[in-house]
Amino acid sequence: MTAREMIDSLSGTLLCDERILSVPERELLANLLQRTRAHGSASENAVAEAITRTVGEIVAERALGVLGESIIKQLFQQQLGASSSDPKRNAVIRAGSPPTSPPSPSPLPPPRPPGTSPPPISSGSPPTSPPSPSPLPPPRPPGTSPPPISFATTSTVQPKTGGVAVMEADDYLPAQCVILDEFLTPAELSALSQYVLEHEMQFEVSEVIAPGVTGGAVDYDHRRSRVLMNLDGHEKVITDRVLTCLPRVLKKWGRDPFAISRLETQTTASNHGDFFRCHVDNGAEAVAAREITFVYFFHREPKQFSGGELRIYDSRRENDNYVPTANYRTIVPEQNQLVLFASALSHEITPVECLSGQFADSRFTVNGWVHK
Repeated sequence: MTAREMIDSLSGTLLCDERILSVPERELLANLLQRTRAHGSASENAVAEAITRTVGEIVAERALGVLGESIIKQLFQQQLGASSSDPKRNAVIRAGSPPTSPPSPSPLPPPRPPGTSPPPISSGSPPTSPPSPSPLPPPRPPGTSPPPISFATTSTVQPKTGGVAVMEADDYLPAQCVILDEFLTPAELSALSQYVLEHEMQFEVSEVIAPGVTGGAVDYDHRRSRVLMNLDGHEKVITDRVLTCLPRVLKKWGRDPFAISRLETQTTASNHGDFFRCHVDNGAEAVAAREITFVYFFHREPKQFSGGELRIYDSRRENDNYVPTANYRTIVPEQNQLVLFASALSHEITPVECLSGQFADSRFTVNGWVHK
């Protein structure tokens, strides 16, 4: 293989990786290049060359980040493998406890100090430095919704408790998600939308939960939106369908099924300037049983807002919680679409731009959690 062929092969591989170039970015670049080459003038050729140089710099920078994360992950896995094969390194020291006497003259490393997940990061910005322990950790996701939903009609999709293997926590979680389009029928979507618009006055200011703090609290620096806890049965259409799809979703992720204790849902309306900074959905004790998060998007058509993108980060384990890395996957809200991902993954909602400010023009979601 010649050097040119190797470069062409590498560029083809990078082009297929959404962490390097997302689908909207690829489409935008294709349209720009098509327009410039259609004219063929000297000035247009100069524009094309400038685009080429800029794209090359961006792709190179992102590719280096992805490569670095991959190398760190492999080194970490090799270290874990070496540790498991060496009996002298198998002793476990829990955070905050004094080190135990090692079985050999060589002392074990000192215990890690107890800590929390990182403070909220600004929208769209990856973390740039490791977090430091804080006596008052950042707030976490919204609290519990209405009473547990009965599973009597969906027992066929739930595995039996006996012999069920619960998902094991990995030290590194890639930003995996499953996207299901046209999730509801037109009639179901219409009924849900109508109910939400008719109950505008029942929406309340969103709250967040912080580890070690009882109950939720309003924190406008971390989250801005409004929520409706009661959907009067409309949520069951969504949860029943989620339970039907869940076995295939877990299989796609290579994860074992687990016993489901309950489902939790709420509806969120996000209007101009609303956002939700980076967080995990099961970081506080009150919501630690959340295993799978799902987000159902719906809105008025034509769509009257922009932004409000769901960004799911590759996450690494740190002090019993997951913190975001520099890599993330972006999901642009699409009508009648549902997204599922692990509740332990760090994620955020970018600011919404809705110039009309009308409630009916908001970015609406039904947010839900499957509890183990």
